[in-house]
Amino acid sequence: MNMNWLLVFIPISFALDKLGADPTIVFLASAAAIVPLASLMEKATEVLAHYLGPTYGGMLSATMGNAPELIIGISALRNGLIEVLKGSIAGSVLGTLLFGMGMTIVAGGLKKPVQTFDQQMVSVNSSLLMLATFGLIIPAVFHFSGKSDQELSLEISVILLLAYLASMAYTLFSHRPTVGKPAVEMALKEKGEELEEMAAEEAALPHWTRNGALGILGAVTVGLAFVSELLTGSLEPTATRLGLTPAFAGVFLLALVGNLPQYMNSVSFASKNQMTLALSINLGATTQLALMVAPLLVIAGEVMGLPMNLLFSQFELIGIILSVVIAHSLISDHTSTWLEGVLLIAVYAMLGFGFFNMPAQ
Repeated sequence: MNMNWLLVFIPISFALDKLGADPTIVFLASAAAIVPLASLMEKATEVLAHYLGPTYGGMLSATMGNAPELIIGISALRNGLIEVLKGSIAGSVLGTLLFGMGMTIVAGGLKKPVQTFDQQMVSVNSSLLMLATFGLIIPAVFHFSGKSDQELSLEISVILLLAYLASMAYTLFSHRPTVGKPAVEMALKEKGEELEEMAAEEAALPHWTRNGALGILGAVTVGLAFVSELLTGSLEPTATRLGLTPAFAGVFLLALVGNLPQYMNSVSFASKNQMTLALSINLGATTQLALMVAPLLVIAGEVMGLPMNLLFSQFELIGIILSVVIAHSLISDHTSTWLEGVLLIAVYAMLGFGFFNMPAQ
């Protein structure tokens, strides 16, 4: 789906901010502007990955997959929205594993009653997600003081980043992509459908040169940085006006903005019967978020002198654990039906009501 027409909201959001418009309107306009920017960043990365080849291209796609969330996260840090930012990290895990995967599985199940997908892709991403979950639980278990929370979070962040680099090295040296979109290539080879599906995927890419894709990637990154400042700056007054707690604003508002293009792409691939690719988008994005984006935001907070850590609230932590366990249990047999997708969405909705009714901390 072409979302480039939403780019008109970039000048509109800046004009509204300069004119002192209602923060809620500024938030909605900037959120609408971020969606096509995130989509363009993904397309530019895919084009560059095509030029680099499957192995190095896969690493680039994996690294850049969560760049919009990282940019939005740094903007939230600059605006002092630390609790909202941690809610956004938790919300991205919940949203991707429950809502994103749920919509993807439903879309695939409506085309084919029982969908199958690559076993190794699921196994590797599930293992990495379990590691990341342990990394988020440990600060809550060893919660003593603000200073120790910061130090422990920093140490765990370094370990998580090293684990992420190890997964990238595994992808590079094994030549069997398992994290991110390139996992579909191996699955297609195994099914004997490589040429047809790869040709269809390549035909869907924009006809940009390598330098053109680099230029678009740079311009989009700058645009995201500026629009993210508007988004995060208007988030708190918007949440206050709507009567939303900071936790709900982070978990269900801020997280949704950065992930919407990803959800739409995974649903699109699932509806084309490319289930391995569709699920690898969701699983890979969640893995990258927990192993790369969250640790980098902790390190950025340390550099900026802000108390950013991995100490999530009890409700956020329970939501993360539930989403990882439920998603893993439903896809562990490497098959899916549309009913399983509905169950994931139902869990996401129940958590949404729980966070909505949660009192402000």
